[in-house]
Amino acid sequence: MDHVSPRPVGDTSAFFQAIAGTAVAALVMFGVGGTAYNLFAPGKWLAQLFERSLAGGIAAILALLIVGLCVKLTHDLISTEGRNRYAEFFAYGFAAVGTAYALQYLVKGAL
Repeated sequence: MDHVSPRPVGDTSAFFQAIAGTAVAALVMFGVGGTAYNLFAPGKWLAQLFERSLAGGIAAILALLIVGLCVKLTHDLISTEGRNRYAEFFAYGFAAVGTAYALQYLVKGAL
């Protein structure tokens, strides 16, 4: 069986991969920061939960904590490949959310 060795990466290809990686990392950071802002800022998601009722807000926070605890406890049950797949899902999900926040910011800033 013939073994095919990978082609060496050229300078131009490495440059564009670095640019794409930096852009994705910036979008992920923008997505995480925008989500945290929308969660904790006055008048945003968490404040709206507690405005309706104290019990509803506490129930929502406890539900999020229980989901986080379940994810932590099932850590050993999921294979390494599965964990890598889920990590990519969250990273690209936050990159998509960061893109939405960036577009929203640009539209509001332009007006």
